[in-house]
Amino acid sequence: MKTLFHTILTLLFFEAISHTLPPLASSFPISPNFPAVFNFGDSNSDTGELGSGLGFRLQPSYGQSYFFNPPSSGRFCNGRLIVDFLMEAIDRPYLRPYLDSISTQSYRRGCDFAAGGSTIQKANGASISPFSFGVQVSQFITFKYKVLQLIQQDEDLERYLPSGYFFKNGLYMFDIGQNDLAGAFYSKTLDQVFALIPTILDIFQDGIKRLYVEGARNFWIHNTGPLGCLAQAVSLFGRDKSKLDEFGCVSDHNQAAKLFNLQLHGLFKKLPQLYHDSRFTYVDIFAIKSDLIFNHSNYGFDHSIMVCCGTGGPPLNYNDKVNCGSTANLNGTIITAKPCNDSSKYVNWDGIHYTEAANRFVALHILTGKYSETASFWNL
Repeated sequence: MKTLFHTILTLLFFEAISHTLPPLASSFPISPNFPAVFNFGDSNSDTGELGSGLGFRLQPSYGQSYFFNPPSSGRFCNGRLIVDFLMEAIDRPYLRPYLDSISTQSYRRGCDFAAGGSTIQKANGASISPFSFGVQVSQFITFKYKVLQLIQQDEDLERYLPSGYFFKNGLYMFDIGQNDLAGAFYSKTLDQVFALIPTILDIFQDGIKRLYVEGARNFWIHNTGPLGCLAQAVSLFGRDKSKLDEFGCVSDHNQAAKLFNLQLHGLFKKLPQLYHDSRFTYVDIFAIKSDLIFNHSNYGFDHSIMVCCGTGGPPLNYNDKVNCGSTANLNGTIITAKPCNDSSKYVNWDGIHYTEAANRFVALHILTGKYSETASFWNL
């Protein structure tokens, strides 16, 4: 009798929590059933936050392949980002930066807290961005509080702002951690970077907990890509050719990315046990980007590591003293980092970020569902 009683309670529990999560479309990893999307991250998914928050202006080369007024796109790319293609796939408007005070877009379908240069760890004096993950989570909490307060005062504002239902049933996306690892290599050995990873992930987990307390239940987590295959890493850390692997990537950076992803995946498996009424999706960005870089010619790309917008020519076309689209005086010589003629043939845009063509490739592979894993308490 006791066993039957507990069985009935368990079934009722599962039925109750299943109704708190929107259904996923079959074989479609990101569902159009989510009413809103809230994104947290760094430059890989920054849709203009760094520019809106700090007045940071990108060169006109950025955004030129897609956006009508390129510099105002605020994206660290020649066009669209992975998150832009994912929003297109579920028929949603591009995510508006949280700090964007002037825009024709509304926030009803969500917004973007990601900012270029952001880290999971608390920002320090060397950080490009003050908007670390903890700050982004705090911004979200402030945003939610103010939005619900405004809607309580005027229900008509639900046409432009997310309601409580949207916050509860929305999708919370994360693409952050790359800068924690890449930045650590400037002052730490590989073993020291390895030792730092658990602390980074503890901070990340704390942010997840804070969002859960605020009602978030649907979490979408990107792991980090092959950092050692970025031209910036190869230029600064690959001068000793013994540090490079057979693909020309910096081995230490990729080892760190792999360990970070392994431990992040372990956290992903642990989180549903802590938050029973939630759903977590883990997306293997490392596998997709590695496949693209190592087999680029099979996918119509001519260059995997050499950058499109840079200076110096092969093999990297990258100089860390001259940013894409800018001009500098190096030892009496005026040098300009110009974009290539056909960005669709390049994986890397500016030494750190991918081209729109590469972002499209990654997004399409995400949408196959082959690189994502979903976990919840009842399917562990």
